[in-house]
Amino acid sequence: MLRTSSQRVLRQGFELFWLTRLQYTSQVIDSASTTEFQKRDYSSFFTKMGGEKDLNVVQNVDLTRYQGRWYEIASIPSRFQPSTGTNSRATYALQEDQTVDVLNETWVDGKRSYIHGKAWKADPASPDAKLKVRFMVPPFLPIIPVTGDYWVMKLDDNYQWALVGVPSRTSLWVLCRTQEMSEETYKELLEHATNEGYDVSKLHKTEQIPGVGESEGEDTDRAGVWWVKSLFGK
Repeated sequence: MLRTSSQRVLRQGFELFWLTRLQYTSQVIDSASTTEFQKRDYSSFFTKMGGEKDLNVVQNVDLTRYQGRWYEIASIPSRFQPSTGTNSRATYALQEDQTVDVLNETWVDGKRSYIHGKAWKADPASPDAKLKVRFMVPPFLPIIPVTGDYWVMKLDDNYQWALVGVPSRTSLWVLCRTQEMSEETYKELLEHATNEGYDVSKLHKTEQIPGVGESEGEDTDRAGVWWVKSLFGK
């Protein structure tokens, strides 16, 4: 029994190593058209192995108020985001079926890079602000569905800033409605993340250059070159 359990854990770890080369966060693939391998839920793999408690999340988020544009003030760098990206931001649009259209954008070498996705509440009946978000990758040939967690850990009463994490504590985002956040608020969010078990020394601030991304017709990387480079840490 012990040997079988250990082999299963090692096998899952090996599969996870390769699967995470194609995802932003821990994944679960539930599409009927995917393979059995893709359907496996790895979202709590590291949490179970490390024995860490679940993140605390806010309750009863109003998705109508939450939608709109959010600027990334800081994040824990991911292999699947450009390391040299600036002006990173996310735009959310609530749909009639209560799913959320997701548009993530960043600028690399003066070019706009982007990826579309969809988010939804993990448990519609729960008040917890635990969402799933799915992207189709690679962006130049979107055929692989990749799903990760999006847990709202802390949210301003007026929906002006948010702290978003994942249960494995491998990803963290500090978001704001404007390109700048007060140092007082930023420190408050870092303190909250620390109390939730995050190593905030891994956070990197995102450069937000005024004027970038605010005009129509900006040069766009439509071939998804940024995504390929990001796989190699560029």
